[in-house]
Amino acid sequence: MPHHRFLLIIYPAQGHINPTLQFAKRLISSGAEHVTLCTTLHTYRRISNKPTLPNLTLLPFSDGFDDGFKLTPDTDYSLYATELKRRGTEFVTDLILSAAQEGKPFTCLIYTLLLHWAAEAARGLHLPTALLWVQPATVLDIIYYYFHGYHDCLLSKIEFELPGLPFSLSPSDLPSFLLPSNDSFIVSYFEEQFRELDVEANPTILVNSFEALEPEAMRAVEEFNVIPIGPLIPSAFLDGKDLNDTSFGGDIFRLSNGCAEWLDLQAEKSVVYVSFGSFVVLSKTQMEEIARALLDCGHPFLWVIREMEEELSCREELEEKGKVVTWCSQVEVLSHRSVGCFLTHCGWNSTMESLVSGVPMVAFPRFSDQMTNAKMVEDVWKIGVRMDHSVNEDGVVEGGEIRKCLDAVMGNGEKAEEVRRNAEKFKGLAMEAGKEGGSSEKNLMAFLAVGGYGSCN
Repeated sequence: MPHHRFLLIIYPAQGHINPTLQFAKRLISSGAEHVTLCTTLHTYRRISNKPTLPNLTLLPFSDGFDDGFKLTPDTDYSLYATELKRRGTEFVTDLILSAAQEGKPFTCLIYTLLLHWAAEAARGLHLPTALLWVQPATVLDIIYYYFHGYHDCLLSKIEFELPGLPFSLSPSDLPSFLLPSNDSFIVSYFEEQFRELDVEANPTILVNSFEALEPEAMRAVEEFNVIPIGPLIPSAFLDGKDLNDTSFGGDIFRLSNGCAEWLDLQAEKSVVYVSFGSFVVLSKTQMEEIARALLDCGHPFLWVIREMEEELSCREELEEKGKVVTWCSQVEVLSHRSVGCFLTHCGWNSTMESLVSGVPMVAFPRFSDQMTNAKMVEDVWKIGVRMDHSVNEDGVVEGGEIRKCLDAVMGNGEKAEEVRRNAEKFKGLAMEAGKEGGSSEKNLMAFLAVGGYGSCN
């Protein structure tokens, strides 16, 4: 096996950090000589449980906002993105050159989405690259087609089909940033991302998914060398090869205490776990509706309400009937025997963690790829229900609708039986893909053995 020294560049968001850290661990355990993992200084400082592994180095770089960039209605995100690109390009270029001068050159640069400038810098120095796609392969295909001849199709029809995908889509199933009603700056960054991929011949894209989950999507775009290497989940919850590997090791929020002890006191599959991830901020009105549904549903619940979110009028009652925390180890919670349902925004990491744990979902997507993920949860894999189809005139899903969805998944009806059965099925398929000799493990070993990351030209 070649003596690989990988340089990984991570976009500074929890949803990118977790799978990339797990991927770094996989590279090392699979024989990579060394992995250098880089993110912004502000994010690096916030990580409270930095992993300490042999052959793994974490390096921060300045994006010009070392105290953090505050995104408000009055700020211009493009200013941050421009500075991140400028400073990040300088950092990556200097790091690649200095490593070569020291006689320990990198053999491949891997970058997460929205960091196309890292690939451009590496290509200018003749260093091979690969994109680590931290969303589903289906979303990769949809965005590709949006920029390659299907723009009008995606935005003009009520329901449509795309080449290679086995199900139809409607505008409500698309990544939200592709819709005309959303800000165009995200679309422009994805356009640059795919323009960078177009420069390469058969670029390698490593996807945090697995063959049995999205078989058609993996081959829908012939121009890409798509390699499924997921689920990128700690080993203790996937293949059991390393029982000490119980966390990603990159939390940028402080973990609350007592979750495991509280879950231990609950009956099997009785708990509704509620979390909207690290980025979504719900309105107080929407949170009050969720609170009412949880209080009325009759099930114990564990709800993650981050410190930045507003105080609820029924907070005391919530803490009497359930447990409210500011952050938790989600993969540990989902794998607990007492959890029977996940009320989720359907971010891809959350979706994969729930799937690996065999926990049915009530999907409550808010933006980005979450809309497409929720479509697949409900209609393709049938491992949950989607609740955003019914909103009132203020755009709020009311408590009655939320409770109805919770009952559909947690109850004893035909729908509940179906989603529980399918959740167990896909849990088994995920475990099969990730174990030694499984499809994803084989794909990663082949990537390492033959230098499958493609051209550096």
